[in-house]
Amino acid sequence: MSRPLRIAFMGSPDFSVPALRALHGAGHHIVAVYTQPPKPAGRGQRETPCPVHRAALELGLPVRTPARVRKDEAEHAAFRALDLDVAVVAAYGLILPKAMLDAPRRGCLNIHASLLPRWRGAGPIQAAILAGDSETGITIMRMEEGLDTGPMLLRESVPIGPRMTTPELHDALAAIGGPLVLRALAENPEPVPQPEEGVTYAPKLSKPDGRIDWWQDAAALDRRIRAMNPWPGCFFQAGEEVIRVLAAEPAPGEGLPGTVLDGAPTIACGAGAIRLLRLQRAGRAAMPAADFLRGFPMPAGTVLAPTPA
Repeated sequence: MSRPLRIAFMGSPDFSVPALRALHGAGHHIVAVYTQPPKPAGRGQRETPCPVHRAALELGLPVRTPARVRKDEAEHAAFRALDLDVAVVAAYGLILPKAMLDAPRRGCLNIHASLLPRWRGAGPIQAAILAGDSETGITIMRMEEGLDTGPMLLRESVPIGPRMTTPELHDALAAIGGPLVLRALAENPEPVPQPEEGVTYAPKLSKPDGRIDWWQDAAALDRRIRAMNPWPGCFFQAGEEVIRVLAAEPAPGEGLPGTVLDGAPTIACGAGAIRLLRLQRAGRAAMPAADFLRGFPMPAGTVLAPTPA
């Protein structure tokens, strides 16, 4: 490796941790780790640091947790004072202003979880599964003020298997982000502008995105269940209860959408049917469908009501 670089790492969730560890393990001088501030979590609502914060403390790295940075000139000055060669950003969660983007000598590099320009935005992993894409990947991008619009340095693709869930794809992408950004830092490749065609956006998810619409075709509903796992999770109404679907698969069958076709249970969709494999009632443990049905029968012929948003 050439001389160690002065780096600020900016990230928050589990996705970002392998990249932080890779940069540290490669011998770079990480002068600051920026993360989201600790948030209340668990039954006691205790202030809990995010995964990157915990990893940084384990590695003995200095941590900064500003609640906002866009208009905080003191934060901008503190960032400039770090005298950075580069900042590496991976799912940080805050938008960086121009004053911070321009501060490091080599700019700010983003580890983005898609093959840009496809799936700019906050939810690229889920969006790729939801759309039925056959592959996605990691793009190392030099950041600018637009939303994921900056020029690309390196890309690496990952196939999306036919039964792949968001956690599985998340882990596959997280594993290649660190090595790829190390290559970008070592090789310093010429930035390539993103093509203007093929741009798609992946908005931030919210709870209504997990609502099951039985009028969708079975293949689309299967993708939704795999994409929305674990957040926001897919759910449907059965009587007075909201039931979460943790796993399912397309199955033979047809009927009025929302009708229980057999004791598996298999539910008719807008086209085809879907077999529910793992379910959960509110406040109860998740369990295989066969065990779930012993305590919550759903006999054939039952028509499930439309799920409220």
